[in-house]
Amino acid sequence: MRIKDKEVVIKLKGQTYHCAMDVTMDFIGGKWKTIVLWYLRNDKKRFAEIRKLVPQMTERMLSITLKQLESDRLIIRKVHASKPPLKVEYSLSEFGKTLIPLLNAISKWGRELAETEGKIVEVK
Repeated sequence: MRIKDKEVVIKLKGQTYHCAMDVTMDFIGGKWKTIVLWYLRNDKKRFAEIRKLVPQMTERMLSITLKQLESDRLIIRKVHASKPPLKVEYSLSEFGKTLIPLLNAISKWGRELAETEGKIVEVK
């Protein structure tokens, strides 16, 4: 990557990245991360709620994705002290909220593509 006519790399989290896009995709890349972040953008959700919103995602993959997003400080996992079963809620962290404009742009792009090259079908 070049910044001000100098070849540079990015060092972050013990890794070396060769461009800013690489950093971004490490945080939000993959099939499920952006979808989970999208559903958390407005309100906190419990595991089962996210699972219902994304039925194609297995419980194991949701668990892995939530752990990765928490590890990257994009979401907060809050365990409420209660009798079993434990009540666990997930929400965007302040750092995660900085992604909302990006998530909105990605969603808008997808909607526009669906409208121009596909079709949007109501689910009954």
